[in-house]
Parts: sequence; structure tokens; C-alpha cells
Amino acid sequence: MSKYGRSSGGGTGLIHIYTGEGKGKTTSALGMAVRAVGNGLNVIMIQFLKTSNRYGELKGAKKLTPGFEIVQMGPECVRLRRDPTADKECIGCMECHVDRENPRVSDLEAARRALDFAEDCMSNGMYDLVILDEVNYAVNFNLLSAEEVVSALRNKRDSVEVVLTGRSAHSALIEIADYVTEMREIKHPWRGGATARKGIEY
Repeated sequence: MSKYGRSSGGGTGLIHIYTGEGKGKTTSALGMAVRAVGNGLNVIMIQFLKTSNRYGELKGAKKLTPGFEIVQMGPECVRLRRDPTADKECIGCMECHVDRENPRVSDLEAARRALDFAEDCMSNGMYDLVILDEVNYAVNFNLLSAEEVVSALRNKRDSVEVVLTGRSAHSALIEIADYVTEMREIKHPWRGGATARKGIEY
């Protein structure tokens, strides 16, 4: 029995973590989502730090409805808050990016809302697979405590499968998880100055 109140391998719904410095954490979670939807399961991905509408997975999820939905719960767009008449298509300005050393009150509030929503999704019986995308960042950036996330996981329905993504997974989350995969970067074209490509990196 883990000191966090859960036996590894207990119940039918297990906990997965995709972490590490390498590419592919959210991508792996999306792969699980596609497999689950293909087998008739209901899936929700909650994106903790993302609000940009430029991510390709948002359009992909719409093609898999009603079995798959993505809900973005990151900080609101700073550019649109400043000018509500501006083009709503994300331009990748990164103004909404969370500053780990100086988080805004709105960043903390957004993370809290996301975790409350995630806890409901893990317990309300509507979903078979719940993906907490970038929740590891939310903990690493001190927007949430590891203990809060552990508590939410402990209260999930036994049948619900849960995936956590993001770099630097906290040791308390690693302990409660059943699967932990670390992505290790060996080569990446960004190191040579390449830019992110639509449809591949986002």
C-alpha cells in the first residue's frame, strides 16, 4: 500500500504518467485516447496550461465526437483581454505563458478550476479515460500542490483510467501511479534552429 492511500494495480482503472524532457508526452496520451474511443470508451482531455486554439488535437478531437472531447482550462488570452475585438485565432505570442518564478493570480485560479473540474470528471461516471494534460507543469510551477493532485486521484472512481502528462513529474505522483514512462530526448531538430511545424509539433 502506498503511503498516499492506493495500492499499485488495485481496481480496473490505473494511473499513467508520461514525463521527461523528450517529445511525445501529450502525443502518447492522445494515442491512448484514440485507442479508447475506437473501443467505445468515453474520453476527456483537460489541458491545464493551454488556451491556444492553434493545437491540431482540438480539431482532431472534434472528428472523434461524441467519444472524445478536449477542454482547455489554462490562463485566458492576454491579447484578447487587452483587445476583445482582436482576431481570436491564436498568433502564438506566448503572452499567456505562465512565468514559473512569478505566476499571476489568474494562473493560480485557472489551475484550481482545472483541478476541480478534473476531480469531477474522474468521479461523475461520464468518462472511462481522463487525461490531465500538463498537470505535472502545474505542480512544478507551484500552481497546485502534489498533495492536492494525489487527493483528487485517490478520490477517482475505481473504473476510471487516468493519464498525467508534463515534464518533472513530482515524486508523490510517481509513487501513486501504476505506469510511469519517461521520454528522453536523443535528437531534436529544434537544437539546430528548426521551428515547430503545424500538424507535427502542434
